[in-house]
Amino acid sequence: MIPELGHFAIALACVIAAAQAVLSIWGAHRGDARLIAAAPALALGQFIAVGLSFAALVWSGVVSDFSVMNVAEYSSALTPLLYKITGTWGNHEGSILLWCLILSLCGAAIAVFGRGLPSALRARVIGVLGAVSSGFLLFTLTASNPFNRVWPPPADGQGVNPLLQDPGLAFHPPILYAGYVGFSIAFAFAVASLLEGRVDAAWGRWVRPWTLAAWCFLTCGIALGSWWSYYELGWGGYWFWDPVENASLLPWLTGTALVHSAIVVEKREALKIWSVLLAITTFSLSLSGTFLVRSGLLNSVHAFANDPTRGIFILALLGIVIGGSLLLFAIRAPVLVPAGIFAPISREGALVLNNILLCSITAVVLVGTMYPPFVQLLFGQQISVGAPFFDSTAIPLAAPLMAAMGLGPVLSWKRAALAPALIRLWWAALAALVVGLIASRGMGAVPALGFGFSLWMVLSAAAELVERARLFRVPLSVSWARLRLLPRASYGAAIGHAGLGVCVAGMVGMSLAVHSIQLVKPGETVALGGYRWTLVSLNDAQGPNYTARIATLQVNDAANGRLIAIMHPGRRSFPLQQQTTTDVSIKTNGMRDLYVAMGDERNGGAVLRLHVNPLAPWIWFGALIMAFGGALSLSDRRMRIGAPIRLRRRASTPLPAPAE
Repeated sequence: MIPELGHFAIALACVIAAAQAVLSIWGAHRGDARLIAAAPALALGQFIAVGLSFAALVWSGVVSDFSVMNVAEYSSALTPLLYKITGTWGNHEGSILLWCLILSLCGAAIAVFGRGLPSALRARVIGVLGAVSSGFLLFTLTASNPFNRVWPPPADGQGVNPLLQDPGLAFHPPILYAGYVGFSIAFAFAVASLLEGRVDAAWGRWVRPWTLAAWCFLTCGIALGSWWSYYELGWGGYWFWDPVENASLLPWLTGTALVHSAIVVEKREALKIWSVLLAITTFSLSLSGTFLVRSGLLNSVHAFANDPTRGIFILALLGIVIGGSLLLFAIRAPVLVPAGIFAPISREGALVLNNILLCSITAVVLVGTMYPPFVQLLFGQQISVGAPFFDSTAIPLAAPLMAAMGLGPVLSWKRAALAPALIRLWWAALAALVVGLIASRGMGAVPALGFGFSLWMVLSAAAELVERARLFRVPLSVSWARLRLLPRASYGAAIGHAGLGVCVAGMVGMSLAVHSIQLVKPGETVALGGYRWTLVSLNDAQGPNYTARIATLQVNDAANGRLIAIMHPGRRSFPLQQQTTTDVSIKTNGMRDLYVAMGDERNGGAVLRLHVNPLAPWIWFGALIMAFGGALSLSDRRMRIGAPIRLRRRASTPLPAPAE
């Protein structure tokens, strides 16, 4: 009965979403106050209906209702409760329903938190979100129904994919989807503004917080997926330019450009066309990633390539959403006349350069990702594009991008002089140069350049705050007062830029990693990276729904014999799925990771993949810093509601904080 209610709730949500799209947009076009007022209620109604459907699917998984095909194929009686719940979205049908849930949540968020918007614009935004939702809900009903029954029901299910029985990947899809789908709000604002024919500073203030929130979620989702592949797959790396990994990177790059472009719209009423086109592009890339993962076009450990016919429906939906929005943009773009004029050397100019470089990297990654499937489609030849292509094409574009990131925030709006800005950053540039020269002696030119630029980004982010506090130029108490009065958005931007610098340092450190694959027998010792790795024993272990083979390794410092770590890599065998997974052991001190993955056993020993990964934790630590910076900016009251904040006058504060 519960699955039928869930199925009915999807159908009801589809009808509500269609009504939300038609009535809201038509009401705004006609100026009908009743239809405009109905838009928020329809958005909330759709969210409730999709929420009930999703709850029904989760309930079916928790109670192990194997008459539901989705539960029978992706769960079992022995599956732990956590993975019965998260297994709901660990498959094609459930993940699409999760997508619909988050999309309906976006509409409900505009309905609840968008009361300060003009009523007609609010209705148009809700209507656009309803139109996108109706397409995905129709797809769920017709081609991806998660409540299909199977009869007679099996006594037990096939179980969750063992690779998904991990906390990291269990929560990776909801966070990643919150980023993907969160950009639908920026897309809806862009389409609504094109329908209305107006983009102004207020539009930038409305779009910016929603875009920043989606960017934070997408950053965390990508980082979590990268961390999962690092410790679960046993490959020893953090990023492999996998096609599905690239599919998540593409909207992150254009979304980053959109966050910065919206600032210029808000401050100067310039870059309107840039911002609208980036909003459309970012959500279009999110939808394209969905198509690529579910069409069978790409082969990946992440892909749901079980029914390519579903990709045809998504491709049609993709064509309508992307093609329709771009056609509307082509018709209405001439009315988006920029009001603000600025010189090339200015903060606006730096942001334009930022956008050009980010979009260039996006184009490179897109071409490298899509070239192999198109060659196979057109010529029947199978080719692969790997890390050498992406590294050789993206790194030359990333270098000037990082240089501009440090310089842009210290430039003035509208018109700036380059020399004074460089003088403000002399100490950051000098420190970065010294670190680069030191690193070049033993690491090579590219790692040295990377370490130099990473320090440059961290110190230049700090330099902006130093400059605004006028540190060392006014009494320390005055500088402290100015720092306390700076808006949180300023701190958030500086922290976000510094986080990227930390992340880049981790990536450069990983390029210096050493590794070895060895067949080691109990009692034998292997030397690698200044450590001695001794295999102590091989033992069996029993899990809730798997058996395991566990190795015990002792790692000692090669110089003085000091014990560094006891490590326990292993392999898990899942009899129900007839699948074996790798259980990696990682010991970190924050500056490097000792990493061991266990392979097959042979000749009385085990094949061990040994890694010493310098600065590896910095990659994910930097990503968290970036996301924290974005969240801190969102906590700024002016960011959340676009209203000025009144600062209390204090006699002890002779110099107020400078305006942004």
